[in-house]
Amino acid sequence: MLLADLGAEVVRIDRLEPSGLGVPVEPRFDVPGRSRRSIALDLKSDAGREAAQRLIASADVLIEGWRPGVAERLGLGPEDCHARHPGLVYGRMTGYGQTGPLAHQAGHDINYIALSGALHAIGTAAGGPVPPLNLVGDYGGGALYLAFGVMAALFERQRSGRGQVVDAAMVDGVGSLLAMFHGLAAGGLWDAGRREANLLDGGAPFYATYETADGQWFAVGALEPKFFAEFAGRVGLEARFVERQYDRRLWPEMRERLEGILRSRTRDDWTARLQGCDACATPVLTLAEAAAHPQAQQRQSFVEVDGVMQPAPVPRFGRSRPGAPRPAPVVGQHTRELLAEAGYSEADIATLLAAGSARQTMPE
Repeated sequence: MLLADLGAEVVRIDRLEPSGLGVPVEPRFDVPGRSRRSIALDLKSDAGREAAQRLIASADVLIEGWRPGVAERLGLGPEDCHARHPGLVYGRMTGYGQTGPLAHQAGHDINYIALSGALHAIGTAAGGPVPPLNLVGDYGGGALYLAFGVMAALFERQRSGRGQVVDAAMVDGVGSLLAMFHGLAAGGLWDAGRREANLLDGGAPFYATYETADGQWFAVGALEPKFFAEFAGRVGLEARFVERQYDRRLWPEMRERLEGILRSRTRDDWTARLQGCDACATPVLTLAEAAAHPQAQQRQSFVEVDGVMQPAPVPRFGRSRPGAPRPAPVVGQHTRELLAEAGYSEADIATLLAAGSARQTMPE
């Protein structure tokens, strides 16, 4: 999605039958699958693999997300592809990487961030670790690092003329995201053994969330003294807390006091009182509220595609303007046209379809 959003022509090679999490999703609701074309091939057939190789031979990048060794067994591994296309950038997305004792083991985001140390740090002191959706492993440590690696490999290819493999493992990416915390822990500035015991994990009362009078929540991030002083002045917190902001002995009392103060008004009341200043305090919004917020509206941070509100392409550029996203395709929606672009004749395409090596699906 990231590459397609910024103008890449993305083709997805699908199985003949749709797969996923077991819950059918209309293409228009498959927001991460937007702005690409789909060809459905049976990669276990010789004809299907040959069609895939012909598509790959004209591509800049191939991205695969199988377990290590699967692509090689299908004849679509890096050596096979580079033999026909030496300049191909071959991106590999896995949880544990192409090597190591866990390389062939199944897993999901929660497992990868657990082994990386991130999950242990997120949650409350009284409760257990809390999965931060699947943002940290799948998307933060995985997709973003893979996209970054692919772009770096394309840039390097301009000098060398050669492609290469990008081995993106989520455990590695999440580890990289935790770089600052490894440094703080090594320097004795972060207690890595406890949750809610540090500045950025909810341990500091001036970097935490508080329930408001209407059962909603408010986020306070007044880390620096000047911002905390502004926040305290706006909400009526006593000066003695400001003077001893970083005195951990005072934190329990400070938190109790802030809990009482923030619970005295509704979330919208606090929003009106604290907006337009440097108190570093904001309402905790739902997905729908975030899309409707004036900041998002003014920046046109969301777009509507086929009746579905979704994030607009990012980041923004001073000169380039990416096109509007298109809905995700039906599996096999573009099979005929992509085979034709790969050099297949109408008769050859008909043979592939009749043999079950490819499938053409018409959108509803």
